[in-house]
Amino acid sequence: MKRTRIIFLLLSILLLSSCTFFRPHPSKLYKRALKNQPYDVIIVPGCPYDGNDWTTAMKGRVIWADYLIKKGIAKNVIFSGAAVYTPYVEGKVMALYAEALGTPKEKILIEDKAQHSTENIYYSYQMAKKLGFTKIAVASDQFQSNLLMRFTRIRFKLPIAHIPFVIDTLAKIDDVHPVIDASSAKVENFKPITETQSSRYRRRGTLGKNIQFEKE
Repeated sequence: MKRTRIIFLLLSILLLSSCTFFRPHPSKLYKRALKNQPYDVIIVPGCPYDGNDWTTAMKGRVIWADYLIKKGIAKNVIFSGAAVYTPYVEGKVMALYAEALGTPKEKILIEDKAQHSTENIYYSYQMAKKLGFTKIAVASDQFQSNLLMRFTRIRFKLPIAHIPFVIDTLAKIDDVHPVIDASSAKVENFKPITETQSSRYRRRGTLGKNIQFEKE
């Protein structure tokens, strides 16, 4: 079994166990997305990057975004995330990996301010609106999608769909090992969020309570 399939098999054990408690199932959301395609843009929340290799979570999200773009299910992608726990801007790193996979550069956008998943959605949503996009979706893993569904449902005027990645589909993708130069995504004189924000403030950020929402 190829390395990618082993990784996604292990990831599936974690995510499929979460599906016992979370609904709707990724395959159901995917079928719904197929009926409503194409989306103007998909939002992909970031993951920390240590400067060596992408994590399983980042790998899944980037490969899934690349798949949705190449299948024509989404026209564009916003990779979102600042340098939060490591010196690397998460949105920029994911964009570099996506380019290495063959995602057309002109379809890739980067949001580099968000420090929490709720901010990933909010700042990317604002970017999408300014660009005139009206059909928006979040493309991530099932666990994160379920955590964000209520937030996306009650906070925004435009509907935001969810297209969490389908493990069976990802497992069929051939093993990939893109190589990137992440130096352009590295922040100098970096301090992690654990040093710049209190634990209470970070908890508020996770819930989206630090966002200054604009009226729509």
